[in-house]
Amino acid sequence: MPGPSSADTIRILVATDSHVGYNERDPIRGDDSWKSFHEVMCLAKDQEVDMVLLAGDLFHENKPSRKSMYQVMRSLRMNCYGEKPCELEMLSDASESFQGAFNHVNYEDPDINVAIPVFSIHGNHDDPSGEGHLCALDLLQVSGLVNYYGRTPESDNIAVKPVLLQKGRTKLALYGMSNVRDERLFRTFRNGRVKFFRPEAQQENWFNLMAVHQNHHAYTETGFLPENFLPDFMDFIVWGHEHECLIDPKYNPEMAFHVMQPGSSVATSLVPGEAVTKRVGILSITGRDFDLETHRLKTVRPFVMKEMVLNEDKEMKDLAKQENNRSDLTRHLEGVVEDLIKEANQDWVEAQGEVPDEEELEPPLPLIRLRVEYSAPDGGKFECENPQRFSNRFVGKVANVNDVVQFYRKKMTAARTNKNSTDLPSDSIMAQLSIDNIRVEKLVREFLTAQSLTILPQNSFGDAVSQYVDKDDKHAMEMFVNESLANQIKHLLQVDPADAEDEAVLHEAIGAYRSKLEELFAKGGLNRRKKAKLKPRPDNWDSDIDGEWADQPGALMLSDNNDNANGAAAAPRTKAAPTSRARGGKATTAASTTRQAPVKRAAAAKPAARGKKSTVVDDDEGEMLEAGDDAPPSDVIMLDNDDDDDIIEEAEPDSMPAAFSRANRSSVPAKIKSSAPKKTSGTSAKGSAPAPITTRSQRAPTRAAAAASQRQSGTGARQARLDFSQAPSTATVGRSGLRGSAGGKTQEPLFVQSADEISSDDDDEDEDAFEPAPLRSSGGRGGRKGKR
Repeated sequence: MPGPSSADTIRILVATDSHVGYNERDPIRGDDSWKSFHEVMCLAKDQEVDMVLLAGDLFHENKPSRKSMYQVMRSLRMNCYGEKPCELEMLSDASESFQGAFNHVNYEDPDINVAIPVFSIHGNHDDPSGEGHLCALDLLQVSGLVNYYGRTPESDNIAVKPVLLQKGRTKLALYGMSNVRDERLFRTFRNGRVKFFRPEAQQENWFNLMAVHQNHHAYTETGFLPENFLPDFMDFIVWGHEHECLIDPKYNPEMAFHVMQPGSSVATSLVPGEAVTKRVGILSITGRDFDLETHRLKTVRPFVMKEMVLNEDKEMKDLAKQENNRSDLTRHLEGVVEDLIKEANQDWVEAQGEVPDEEELEPPLPLIRLRVEYSAPDGGKFECENPQRFSNRFVGKVANVNDVVQFYRKKMTAARTNKNSTDLPSDSIMAQLSIDNIRVEKLVREFLTAQSLTILPQNSFGDAVSQYVDKDDKHAMEMFVNESLANQIKHLLQVDPADAEDEAVLHEAIGAYRSKLEELFAKGGLNRRKKAKLKPRPDNWDSDIDGEWADQPGALMLSDNNDNANGAAAAPRTKAAPTSRARGGKATTAASTTRQAPVKRAAAAKPAARGKKSTVVDDDEGEMLEAGDDAPPSDVIMLDNDDDDDIIEEAEPDSMPAAFSRANRSSVPAKIKSSAPKKTSGTSAKGSAPAPITTRSQRAPTRAAAAASQRQSGTGARQARLDFSQAPSTATVGRSGLRGSAGGKTQEPLFVQSADEISSDDDDEDEDAFEPAPLRSSGGRGGRKGKR
């Protein structure tokens, strides 16, 4: 078989963060952004690349001006249209990647002739907004100039599907994930709500290329996208959003892929990262191999930045001891700025390369930033001039005439010493823990080896720390410590009381049980991943303002039923709300709900006839949900419904009991899985509201007993009006309640209802002619009688 040739090579020009429209009202720098973008597109045409890949922020605003839109469309039409045929073959379903009226790649459109297709994702500056959720890239796609892919319509449920392209024998899987707010994307990855799709056939023959637009560095705890969150089958990552040009690919040994950060093509801030030379790259892919050639942009305005510390300059130290040194200091800084201007102009001329002699190159006005740290030595003082007045001295010489110089002082921080020093591992062990191959479990294991743990098992301790660091589980350590202490106390209670006073026996028992837990954990007998049980989120909780409820310290539910040694959680007994009768003889029950995973719908129970006794469900007849019944299959994407985890169904209006019209609608019970329909005293609203469950010990008195009690009281019957304003009391449910689903969660609360039951107060007297008979209630006195 002949070796690969140019017919098998896909050449891609890679650029990002063009920011067309940045500072376009500035009389000096207004055209910088679209000029550099036009140079990038002209380079693509001159180099005859197969395609262009843009990794976000093509525009500086999500509503670009007409001038910005005009300049971008002009450059795309001038350089991307032509008679040259596009040699890329589309293998995937284009409608899954390109949405809208024209859901196909533009070079396959029979009405236009595209020579160089452009594929782009959106960034944080040109993201969709407003009605229809459209952005500027949608306008470019509908006009046939850009292929807009990598949309993220749901930030809490992301599916990344590749665009499959082929040229000759080279197959390219092009992935793209447009910008999502960093904190939310971090949580979405942590919760496993991001799913990547791969080609079904010949997966090892595809070159997987991905474009992202997120923070690359950890500016905050969760305000970035870690590289290890991305799948390890990727071969090459193009990272947008960061403006510093780090175009040389860097290999990630942990994930086994390369990362390239092209940076922006225009300086949008005067920081050191923007002063790096602006470049774009042409990526050549042949089979599973790649090669990168870089090209310096020539139209970029030169930018030079320098930092000075006056206290470190010998001449400035002597000047600080003089009085009225402002003029001398200003004169010295002016000379520094003049040298920076010459350096910037010389650097721009060298970047232009060889030019004809008849053409005279006139460099544009450069960007200059001089940062001066003016902390004076003891006994001295630096008198600095106003920064704007100083900058205005260079009008006609620099482009930024208002912020050439920046004066600042370093913050003095007192050094802190740690009194409680701990024993660290040896230097040889610490030397082996390099940044590239460090693992949390290994670091914790080496650290704890130098310590002495008495109660907490060592390997479980490392696993809890790993969950806290890698999965950002804020409750991992708290749950681990509470469970370990509870298990040790439970084990110590089994020690012979005669030996309980001997400390040696207690230490031996603690050590033996800890060793047993470590051995079980090493064999996989203990659950390595447990999800914390959380309290119900308050109704008035706003996640965007108050933060995630799961991250709050008070959200963790501390249960008295601690886990066993094998990691299986004991299901706590659930409480139920009392029942009462509304008009028409129909019984209603108020029940609260907890945050829980949805379960399957129970079979609809037949409504009981009025006046008939209800069939009581036996304790052993109810079918319990086994762990994993409600777990989704691995190929199904579950929505990240942090704000509303409960599934509640309300009864139909025509079948809802009358009491529900006055009761709190939020008290409709959750759905319960049952093996077969069972007759109960409650009514089922078209299968949506489950029949209530009672225990044998809570059966209601019969009508005969109620009538006998009424005759003994000597009062006539009177219809009472129910008042649901009181908080319902609770009753205990037997073993027929639901057992927890996967992860140790319990389905609560179930509710209890007695047949033909009504609650009223016996002490309230009024002038009405009728009075209800006193009835016994399993849930206590939950209602009040009132006038009709």
